[in-house]
Amino acid sequence: MKNAFLIIDTQFDFCHPEGALFVPGAEHDVERIATLIRQHAHQIDHIVVTLDTHHVLDIAHPLFWHDAAGNHPKPFTRITGEDVDTERWIPRFSPKKAISYIHDLEADGQFAHFIWPEHCLIGSRGAALHDTLLNALKEWSGQRDLDYVAVQKGLYPLSEHFGIFRAQVPDLSVPETQLNSGLIADLARFDTIYLMGEAKSHCVANSLKQMLDFAPELVSKVVIVADCMSDVTGLGYLADPIYAEAQVRNVRFMESDTVFN
Repeated sequence: MKNAFLIIDTQFDFCHPEGALFVPGAEHDVERIATLIRQHAHQIDHIVVTLDTHHVLDIAHPLFWHDAAGNHPKPFTRITGEDVDTERWIPRFSPKKAISYIHDLEADGQFAHFIWPEHCLIGSRGAALHDTLLNALKEWSGQRDLDYVAVQKGLYPLSEHFGIFRAQVPDLSVPETQLNSGLIADLARFDTIYLMGEAKSHCVANSLKQMLDFAPELVSKVVIVADCMSDVTGLGYLADPIYAEAQVRNVRFMESDTVFN
């Protein structure tokens, strides 16, 4: 049996208490992930880590928007289709595309658009892997003579990119927003894919949803490591339907101390 780990966004800004978008509990999740890697290095045949990476002027950051008085929205502000139609919130960049994006999210039944604190800025400490995980990855590479694979997402500023496999609203002219068929094929080589990381409510959930929707060949292989992920405070309910669908489709859920046992 060949096993892969798919580790979502275990970066400083999410996993360290000083991070810009710290997810409470993530500091413990990353310790458990590192322990799994160290204890089972010879049973882990492939590791993919994802890296949420953004520009400052991102559609989900405050400076992208303003109101009629020039004020920027505060983090965790929700922006709806009605808000953009009534100009309660006005996009400062690519307005036609930005407004269309908000409506496309709603029409597709996706998560509502939220403004986040500036996080995982390209080149910043916040965008880097948490040191606890990085150290475990380096040890694994040394033991197995294998490199981990790092996959960036989120650099296209006009769409969220929660799930690793594609942007929330792909742009036909921007290849990195399209379905990452190469990553799907890479993971399909393995018998089991252990999914974990941050945040359970957003990027892990949407990565799982994209597998359910666009990569059915992976679904029977997926194991969700339930105690190696945590929710953005107060927003865990958003992902409940995704995890419920996964259970209906017989996706397996495990605790970290039962993996490989």
